[in-house]
Amino acid sequence: MEITNEDREILKRLEEELWREETRFDMQRMHELIADDFLEFGRSGRVYRRQDTLTIESQPIDAILPLLEFHTRLLDRNTVQVTYNSAVTYDDAIEYARRSSIWSRTRSGWILRFHQGTPFQP
Repeated sequence: MEITNEDREILKRLEEELWREETRFDMQRMHELIADDFLEFGRSGRVYRRQDTLTIESQPIDAILPLLEFHTRLLDRNTVQVTYNSAVTYDDAIEYARRSSIWSRTRSGWILRFHQGTPFQP
């Protein structure tokens, strides 16, 4: 069982939406994408739930796009793990993280269930 190229491209676009200010801080869009039971272990080590994620105030995002080392792994017919490396500039310093997300396919499209960021230095 393999992920289709179409689903891979959709998931890449969805992940990148989370790194673009115009979509990341569009609450209607985030309500569509973030699952009710969403859980994140942030790069900082902090734990985020759906409500935490939805209430982050709008701020500039200076991330390198397209996402680096983007890969997908089909876990079952309707569940995909996405992995990639992020490079984001905060206060003139680039912070790198290895990222992993779990997406589930629903009747209305893909939703983000889980995300984790782990710091690393290239």
